[in-house]
Amino acid sequence: MSTHSLSTLHVVSRVAASLLGGYVFVWGFVTLGIALLMSAGMPYDEATTTLYLLAFILFLVMFCWAFAAASLVRVWAVLGGGGLLMTGLAWLLIPRLL
Repeated sequence: MSTHSLSTLHVVSRVAASLLGGYVFVWGFVTLGIALLMSAGMPYDEATTTLYLLAFILFLVMFCWAFAAASLVRVWAVLGGGGLLMTGLAWLLIPRLL
């Protein structure tokens, strides 16, 4: 039986990716989702309620995936990069709704 010892830095990076990266990803998802739903005609209150309910499930999935994924670099790229990309897209879309 082979023992695989993980460095402390690796474990701390996984935890940070799951918490911080997961938060950034969910934030981007919610902001982009609200902007898209509002541009489709849904009222702001209904859009936020819908996306906040989905956010709980999405954060749990992203949190678990951060520990299950083989590549730590991919985890940071998907969670951090994806969250920043979605937030940027929402930021570009929101002024058109005002």
